[in-house]
Amino acid sequence: MAQNSRSTAAATPRLGKPLKRSFFDRSVHEVAPDLIGATFLVDGVGGIIVEVEAYHHTDPAAHSFRGPTPRNQIMFGPPGFSYVYRSYGIHWCVNFVCEEAGSASAVLLRALEPTHGIAAMRRRRELDDVHALCSGPGKLCEALGISMAHSELPLDRPPIALYARTEAPDISIGVRIGITKAVDLPWRYGVKGSKFLSKRFAD
Repeated sequence: MAQNSRSTAAATPRLGKPLKRSFFDRSVHEVAPDLIGATFLVDGVGGIIVEVEAYHHTDPAAHSFRGPTPRNQIMFGPPGFSYVYRSYGIHWCVNFVCEEAGSASAVLLRALEPTHGIAAMRRRRELDDVHALCSGPGKLCEALGISMAHSELPLDRPPIALYARTEAPDISIGVRIGITKAVDLPWRYGVKGSKFLSKRFAD
């Protein structure tokens, strides 16, 4: 972990095996916690996934709950693709589509621990503090240069690269953030005690 706001990391972490699209072809509730500790890169810039949220098609808070639209159509396709949308007309957010085609379930990335391309992240975010570079879904998209151009892309081909975690972290579980429906579902997962979270967990 980084030791101060200007630190970029003591050493670049060892990457696990590349994740294939088949990794996402199972329950979103299995994929979400298994992504904690994995590494997500876009054009070589990114870091360790430390916080995510799961969204299931039966969930009123999911974009797919009311059926397909031009915006969410990718969610109804096969697993292992990106779904990018604009939040409140301001920030991009990136999701990973899970489960079989038609399920329309996805995992929202909420926070990363920066490990690769930190200089580029600081330039894009106009910010030095490494802990704040990717501590939120909109922040991480800005830091990694993610936009609508990155939606509907396969998660196992350039410019995206995903690598499995090399060890299982201690995971905190809690309710999701910034929603008004299904607010009590414990579908938010994160690295316990991480300094890179968007918001601390109750535990």
